[in-house]
Amino acid sequence: MLSNSYSFIFIFLPLVATVYFLLHRYFAVKWPRLFLLLASLCFMSFWNVYFALVLICSVLFNYAGGSALSISTERGGRNKKLIFIAAIAANILFLGFFKYSNFFLDNVNAVFAAQIRLLNILLPIGISFYTFMQIAWLTDVYRQGGYRYDFVSYCLYVTFFPYVISGPIVYHKEIIPQLESKQAQKFNIDNLCRGIFIFSIGLFKKTAIADTLAIIANGGFNASSALSFTEAWLTSLSFTMQLYFDFSGYTDMAIGAALIFNINIPANFNSPYKSLDIREFWHRWHITFSRFLRDYIYIPLGGNRSGEIRTLINLMLTFLIGGLWHGAAWTFVFWGFLHGSALVVHRLWIKTGLHLNKVLAWLLTFNFVNITWIFFRAKSWNDALNVLKGMAGINGIFVSPNLADNHFWQELTVVGIRFGEWRDNLPETVTIVYFLCIVLIPFVLLAKNSNQLLEKFSPNWENAMAISVLMACGLLLLNQATVFLYFKF
Repeated sequence: MLSNSYSFIFIFLPLVATVYFLLHRYFAVKWPRLFLLLASLCFMSFWNVYFALVLICSVLFNYAGGSALSISTERGGRNKKLIFIAAIAANILFLGFFKYSNFFLDNVNAVFAAQIRLLNILLPIGISFYTFMQIAWLTDVYRQGGYRYDFVSYCLYVTFFPYVISGPIVYHKEIIPQLESKQAQKFNIDNLCRGIFIFSIGLFKKTAIADTLAIIANGGFNASSALSFTEAWLTSLSFTMQLYFDFSGYTDMAIGAALIFNINIPANFNSPYKSLDIREFWHRWHITFSRFLRDYIYIPLGGNRSGEIRTLINLMLTFLIGGLWHGAAWTFVFWGFLHGSALVVHRLWIKTGLHLNKVLAWLLTFNFVNITWIFFRAKSWNDALNVLKGMAGINGIFVSPNLADNHFWQELTVVGIRFGEWRDNLPETVTIVYFLCIVLIPFVLLAKNSNQLLEKFSPNWENAMAISVLMACGLLLLNQATVFLYFKF
């Protein structure tokens, strides 16, 4: 069941919320939590019962591992390190088996000319997210001890349906105390209004913007070998905007759904395309993923504590791991390498004390991110390189035949300008859709983001009208809604 579906919006979410608060009113506190846990597992089962079983196995193992670490700490730390290493290794192997087994076998076959049969493995949805959440939990227990949570509360923390499939990557310290608080037990009309407000923004982002941009992005990448200059740039920019509005839209919907249950989950985006350098970009993009990389990979590797060379190596290793986390393909690893390289260059640059003009800094950062997203999206190296060739004008730079009699454009034929149809290799659609990606650039630069709008939100007629319009547009376009892009990660 998609969160951008009629069944979720009109049946599952309101029904679960109603029963949850009624149980809190008439029964002991354990029953509504248990109900919400079962509802979250049912939500996962709507996709595939197998996904729910994998999730349950992961939760049970990690709760046992965390409990063993706590007990070991209380007994003076006997075997504590061994338990921790075994638990982390098991999580990595667990994720690796489902996500990277066939990637490994593919590469063995390619390198050694072998013919090993690939495994028939269905990747469990959300596994990358809930595995990272539980690695963070185990690491915190190992470092600090304590955190002897109630079993149902821990299970609910990991499986909570608003974020279990595609994040944000939340920490146990942020969620479990809220789940166990008295505030979570009482229906809150303010949180309901705030939740519906940001949920409607997310739904609109997904159905009206991201899914519309997908027409050009998907069509362009499918025809990558023939893209002209204009087509290639429209393709790359459409995906750049699609990914942002798709993923931030999902996050807004997750934040909204959680707010209905009086649970505040952290923001995942903060206008990332306003960034003036790559470091700022990673402080604004997929924020919970960035902080996980910092807290549980970069710092344990040594961070910036062991000299400049080691710091640069740690940055690169962190983003190579981050790239691989996104998908079992060398294009993802290369995407991580590009961002790691950019962070290394940025760190060296700031040591010079030089500063770029803000406009130039934004242009460099935005175009770097736009180009690297090509490797993130492409199904193969060839697809990525074909789009880049098109962006470089290798397949030609076409302008409308209607300009053929214009003296200015005739003069430009000496630099490769040709007269012809500039959208032959893109899908047929209304003209505005081709340029939506460009229209959105000033919007993402100048408009307030959804987090800022939520902070200023208050129930009034203006906001009620805004919610109505956004929700109506989002619902009317649900028939063409697609799966969120980050579901496959």
